[in-house]
Amino acid sequence: MIRYSLRCENAHEFEGWFSESADFDRQIASGFLTCPACNSASISKLLMAPSVSTARKKDEMQTLAMDTMRRDAFQKLKEAVATIRANSEDVGTRFPEEARKIHYGESDARGIIGQTTMDEAQALLDEGIEIAALPVLPDDVN
Repeated sequence: MIRYSLRCENAHEFEGWFSESADFDRQIASGFLTCPACNSASISKLLMAPSVSTARKKDEMQTLAMDTMRRDAFQKLKEAVATIRANSEDVGTRFPEEARKIHYGESDARGIIGQTTMDEAQALLDEGIEIAALPVLPDDVN
């Protein structure tokens, strides 16, 4: 929709909304467009500053949307990590040993968390033992 500021021959100012610029021209030509104050059909457009969407406005809107998306994603990640921690046994530095026992059926299958070195983590992966690092997350993100 296009909004025009309009004025009649009697200096009454009002707004008109049109689906396109040609609609204004057609309504003027047919006499359909009249002043709501005095019913004059002699109407002209006033000079208006267009509402232009600048790159800066687009960047600001995109930043706002991305900040919201980032906060939502971070919150979901925090919830997932909290759920994993709440439903897992913390085996501390025995993590590689316990992961192998579970993988090879020497211990009951269960969720475990703990610590290991990068080399040991790679060795577990090389053996086909599925592991994943849990991130340590700050309490708050702005």
